[in-house]
Amino acid sequence: MSVSNEKSQHPISSTRSEQLLTLGSVLLVIAIFSIVTFLLIRERANAELSAARAANNIVQLIDADVLRNVELYDISLLGLIAASRREDLKSVSPTIRHLAYFDRATAAPYKGDILLLDNKGDVIADSASVEPRQGNYADREYFQSHVNNPAPGMFISPPFRARSAEHDWRISFSRRVSGSQGEFLGVAEAAMRLSYFDQLFNSLSIGRDSTVNLISKNGILLAQQPRLAEELIGKDFSNRPNFQRIVKEGNGSFTSMSDLYRDKRLYTFSKVGNLPLIVIVALSSDEVFSAWKRTAVVVSSATAALCVSLLWLTWVLRRELRRRHNAEHELAQLAATDALTGLANRRTLDQALRHEWFRAQRSGMPLSLMMIDADHFKAFNDRHGHQAGDEALRSLANVISAHVRRPADLAARYGGEEFSVILAETDSAGARQIAENIRKAVEQLPLVEGADGPMTVSIGISTWTTATDISLESLLFAADKALYQAKENGRNRVVDTA
Repeated sequence: MSVSNEKSQHPISSTRSEQLLTLGSVLLVIAIFSIVTFLLIRERANAELSAARAANNIVQLIDADVLRNVELYDISLLGLIAASRREDLKSVSPTIRHLAYFDRATAAPYKGDILLLDNKGDVIADSASVEPRQGNYADREYFQSHVNNPAPGMFISPPFRARSAEHDWRISFSRRVSGSQGEFLGVAEAAMRLSYFDQLFNSLSIGRDSTVNLISKNGILLAQQPRLAEELIGKDFSNRPNFQRIVKEGNGSFTSMSDLYRDKRLYTFSKVGNLPLIVIVALSSDEVFSAWKRTAVVVSSATAALCVSLLWLTWVLRRELRRRHNAEHELAQLAATDALTGLANRRTLDQALRHEWFRAQRSGMPLSLMMIDADHFKAFNDRHGHQAGDEALRSLANVISAHVRRPADLAARYGGEEFSVILAETDSAGARQIAENIRKAVEQLPLVEGADGPMTVSIGISTWTTATDISLESLLFAADKALYQAKENGRNRVVDTA
């Protein structure tokens, strides 16, 4: 194991810590955004539900009021038809007969005239005066409907302009007057001013861009408030997809794009009793969700600011964590490295040698140890000074390091001018080859000015194999002994104990 490889574990550990910190922060931000998004979606659904409930209350209120007033008109028509069939009223004075015909019509608000028409459409009784007006209404849609349809039910006409001076919008409620054999005798008709619906709808607060509508089952718009377009009254909406859905479902709510105004609306609708009328409250989605949108903007902005702050703090913490790891790495390197030569120090050498020893014991692979000593270094140091001696040791360290390249090998300064090399999974022959290369390379170093000759080294080698039964201490002793022999034999040589 080399010193650089051992120390590289620290940046890996630092990077892993930074990645875990970043991953945790990103997951937290995702969780925050998910929770806030879920809450905003739920609040939007609640806003839509509350708007639908409020609109439904409005629809029910309108239903009750319209139904009550339509029933008053129907009572007036039924009373008029019943009175017209009494033979005894034909002999009384016109004033008394007029009172008998129209005594039930006084309670109807916003009522127009109530007429009794014969089978030709001529007026035979008029609520406006004892003497009936001169006029024929056979061209009216309600009259033609009763002529062609013998059903006794009430007919509600499309809106029309009155022939009177007011010329205002009205709708009529009419019933067929039939004889004992079912023959057509005429029509009883009562008109209602559409200003009644304006007054009723005006009392409701639904928003500027929302509308309350009264529409017939045939799709004819009878009333609208606020009246966004005057010409819409009397228009046929029967072919519109939204109206067809309303007719199909009868009662309820749904959100859809308005075919007329080209905006999204919440439609809440209900039939008016058994009458051929439908009340529709169309709330603008912009108004329904306006409060929710303001809340969503505030909450989203606050959440975004929080998440950005969290990510920024994560970045700051990651930067500080990296600085701390770098500082620890530098300190660890300083603690494991010889300051003069840059090689591993004695402490690192002892740790690495013990580690490789136990690894060799497990794997059975050979382990070689090399001891290197600079020849005549004390004399060189005394002659040329400590600065030149330090430079010579650095040059020697560079040569040794250049020949010990494998990640599992380690070159270290053992002490003074002595160096040591651990060669993992290397037998005696391989160790000797490396040692010879180092010796020759040192001998080729440039001469120091004033020196008697080139710098040389003596190298001792010991090798452990499964065939040898020695301890770690014996391996160290053998390498040191081989070095001693190299010096005794004349220096500048390699001695192997094998």
